Amino acid sequence: MTPQDRAEKSAEAMWATDSASKWLGMTLDAVGPGTAVMSFTVQEHHLNGHRICHGGYIFTLADSAFAFACNSYNQVTVAQSNSITYVSPGRPDERLTATATEVSKAGRSGIYDVAVTGEDGRTVALFRGLSRSLKGQNFEEDQ
Repeated sequence: MTPQDRAEKSAEAMWATDSASKWLGMTLDAVGPGTAVMSFTVQEHHLNGHRICHGGYIFTLADSAFAFACNSYNQVTVAQSNSITYVSPGRPDERLTATATEVSKAGRSGIYDVAVTGEDGRTVALFRGLSRSLKGQNFEEDQ
């Protein structure tokens, strides 16, 4: 199995039970070893009192992309710590895209950066996630 095949099969297994991302209207647009791209369109129910996308939804989009990127090796991996910096607002009816990229993976620990961008290419938020691998696989595979 190629690393790309493994990443796609891991994503398929996770997506099958990822009720939260689906419920929020996210799509998994791409996945590869240590990478993932997810997006969603800002809808009325995502808006806060300033009529911009609530930061919690932006965080969730980034966190979901992070999860698919760090689980792309078919090893159950969870978040250990995350931080986010909001740069510009997500606007009503705008499609936001989160692109997760592996920065470092050593042993059971990983570091991933996620850039959330708007339709016009501007940076909406920058997220850094630290991961920790556990026992278990996302799908059964001989090792």
